[in-house]
Amino acid sequence: WASDVFAFFTGSFFGRHALAPTISPGKTWEGFLGGIGGALLAVGVLNMTLDMPLATIHIVILALVCTLSGAVGDLAESRFKRVAGVKDSGIILPGHGGMLDRFDGIIVAAPLSYMYIIFVVNWF
Repeated sequence: WASDVFAFFTGSFFGRHALAPTISPGKTWEGFLGGIGGALLAVGVLNMTLDMPLATIHIVILALVCTLSGAVGDLAESRFKRVAGVKDSGIILPGHGGMLDRFDGIIVAAPLSYMYIIFVVNWF
């Protein structure tokens, strides 16, 4: 979620270049880069707080995995809504895209991050 939050605020303040204008016109490259920064910060803080002995390269790769896969999940969910002709994916959180918008990125990012930790970090 750190990536989503940083992407949102960075894109809101500095966003000028659309990431995927036909799918989700509000998402920008600037926001995407801000999301990478947020993910780097979050993974770095978790690494120190939870005493996870991750090498810097793994922190950077995990941040990229989280941001890229989160953006893919977010854009896929936006595309589903656009095809279905709906603005929100439910009524629980109106105005925020619905409940699915809160979890679309993490639905993709969490399993990929887990697989990276299990299959790559644990081997090296």
